[in-house]
Amino acid sequence: MSQIDILLPKMGESVAEATIIKWLKNEGDHVEADEPIVEIATDKVDSEVPAPEAGTLLKRLVNDGDVVKVGQPIAQIGSASATKAAPISPMVKAAEPFASNSGNGSAKASAPVAHLEPTTIGRSGPTGKFYSPLVRNIAQNEGVSIQELEALSGSGEGGRVTKKDLLDYLPKRGGTSTSEAARSSTPAPAEMPRPSAVSEVAMAAPKSNAAPKLVPGEGDEIIEMDRMRRLIADHMVMSKQTSPHVTSFVEADVTNLVMWREKVKNAFEQREGEKLTFTPVFIMAIVQAIKEMPMVNVQVDGHTIIKKRDINIGMAAAMPNGNLIVPVIKNADQLNLVGLARKVNDLASRARLGKLLPDEVSGGTYTMTNVGTFGNVMGTPVINQPQVAIMATGAIRKKPAVIETPHGDLIGIRHQMFLSHSYDHRVVDGALGGRFVRRVADILESWSTDQQY
Repeated sequence: MSQIDILLPKMGESVAEATIIKWLKNEGDHVEADEPIVEIATDKVDSEVPAPEAGTLLKRLVNDGDVVKVGQPIAQIGSASATKAAPISPMVKAAEPFASNSGNGSAKASAPVAHLEPTTIGRSGPTGKFYSPLVRNIAQNEGVSIQELEALSGSGEGGRVTKKDLLDYLPKRGGTSTSEAARSSTPAPAEMPRPSAVSEVAMAAPKSNAAPKLVPGEGDEIIEMDRMRRLIADHMVMSKQTSPHVTSFVEADVTNLVMWREKVKNAFEQREGEKLTFTPVFIMAIVQAIKEMPMVNVQVDGHTIIKKRDINIGMAAAMPNGNLIVPVIKNADQLNLVGLARKVNDLASRARLGKLLPDEVSGGTYTMTNVGTFGNVMGTPVINQPQVAIMATGAIRKKPAVIETPHGDLIGIRHQMFLSHSYDHRVVDGALGGRFVRRVADILESWSTDQQY
């Protein structure tokens, strides 16, 4: 068996690096195919990297606590005799997070900026506690001293302070973060001469999109965003700046669907061992509509439209801490109702427990969010970039409605719900966006009470 380089796998479109948390195998250990060999952590989830095939772990190329780029070799696996036979494969270059401002590649001097120098924290503290690069980076950005870290009771192996321990600690600590201290230490500009009346009018106009500085009032509580909430906030702002959002609404009569679920849910659970919710039915309807109108299952790259082959449906899920995560059902068009129900229940359960794998929160091509879970009748969801559309399903409510019959119109009690479809007006116009949500509603309204699963 030849020597193989094990690379840090891609873990989603927005994940460029991960921290090595703990090696599960030592050099010289035999490993089976798909057996986990190392634990890693990203900003979103913790997971394990498996061996691509059976063999011997020849060499570990990185250490516990190292921050590794996606595509970088982390270990070599093979037979002992192949150690010198095959060279290490070159590192796959990870995407550069920032582009250079210089057109010719030469560095340009920038104006000095007043800032506070964060406290340098080593890999090990005075008591020998290990701190991962991710924990050290967060601590330095937030102005957490080594003394504070040493006082924390870590939940990791051997009392190691994890990212979660530090993020849980930040809202409880007193004092000012490094970034806040830097802002407060920046000297105020010198007072300018009083301008003319014309200049005053010109200066009164807003000059930037920066949010106004807020001054908390007496008794106000200051709550620092945790790391995930910051990522969500940045992603939502980026989405609004990237895509011109338009939202279309349709009210659907889902009386037959409600009656069908009520009739089959107990037998479904006994036979399949899974609870039957409305979510897999909604996803099935969305998938069918995407097959008929595939131009909502696209992405935009400048002036190029990328039409996605796979139909991967993201389902927004609220976590116990109030944050949001979007697990993805890959190739949802290849699953029947039973398969979708299993996937929905499994992903939702592990999302609440924080047990999702990186690959399970990436690669979505269309997203659904169920605002009806919170009793909301409709919403205007924000597109999950780089997708171009998202649908919100509202609460199902009993309402009086006009029922058309061959003998005249009647007033009856029907189960109805709103569907809200937000889409990127750069590539999805009102006709397509409106017809799509209408088609999803038609599929749900035509659900037969004798439907087989």
